[in-house]
Amino acid sequence: MRPLSDTFPRANYPQVLVGLSEPDDAAVYAVDGGRAIISTADFFPPVVDDPYDFGAIAAANALSDVYAMGGRPLMAINLVAYPDDLDKGILAEILRGGAEKVREAGAVIAGGHSITDAEPKYGLSVTGEAEVDNIIRKSGARPGDRLILTKALGTGVVTTALKREIASSDIVQHAVDSMSHLNRVASELALEYDVRSMTDITGFGLIGHALEMARLSDVDFVIDFQKIRLLPGADAFAKQGVFPGGMARNLEYFAQWVDTNGQLPEHAQGLLYDPQTSGGLLMAVEDQRADAMLADLRAAGEDAFALGEVVAGSGKLKVSAGLR
Repeated sequence: MRPLSDTFPRANYPQVLVGLSEPDDAAVYAVDGGRAIISTADFFPPVVDDPYDFGAIAAANALSDVYAMGGRPLMAINLVAYPDDLDKGILAEILRGGAEKVREAGAVIAGGHSITDAEPKYGLSVTGEAEVDNIIRKSGARPGDRLILTKALGTGVVTTALKREIASSDIVQHAVDSMSHLNRVASELALEYDVRSMTDITGFGLIGHALEMARLSDVDFVIDFQKIRLLPGADAFAKQGVFPGGMARNLEYFAQWVDTNGQLPEHAQGLLYDPQTSGGLLMAVEDQRADAMLADLRAAGEDAFALGEVVAGSGKLKVSAGLR
């Protein structure tokens, strides 16, 4: 397969600020007056049983890419795949959950597209905006920065436990609340505190997305496992080996760039590589501003925590093995 840059040479499309070279969370197109349009899309099969909750989670997940770039969602288009023989009332609830989450984001649903498929799938194509000078990339982390994450980890193991019918309703509800929570306030505070580098944690897990930031910034990240917050039930399920298939794929690919000094337990490694749905924002924050930003995030209701630091390096991760 020819690389995209062969068909669309970057030099021929100067308005495309993000999308034709190194990977990032969304495409960015410059328009007049120093403004930029942000474009992204995401959809997937149900991760929870309740159709309304699934719609809200899928919408929050799609909107998150705009927030990860420091942008504001403007409008969204529904993306739907749905079986012919499944109750249309379920689809109505999925769409209602997505619509209400988009409204909460201050954006609007402006149409959509649907196809017939054997398994339901739902998500959004989202258009957002930002000032060009305020776009936050994955690159930009510097030695001395602190690493902050705005949501607890563990959605992959909890939703897998739900599928295996071993997760209590309380544990599932904690995960639903986290996955359906918008990254809106965290993104706004990132702009206020001049965050240098940011991404959202989704299918590649904490390790995969942190590595993207480290590589593009040409630094190393040092993560303290003991400081990582986990959703209720996540640690116990991990110790039972309750992981989605994506965890093993993440581990197989990304582990070559991760140094745990051979001391991290197997379940802990799994949690770091656990694919997340609608996870939090991972930020590299100037050290002098990190404590104040954490305080503001928590005051605003975000489940934020510091989990490590940025050091000189060449795009690798080091994880200390503090045990729980």
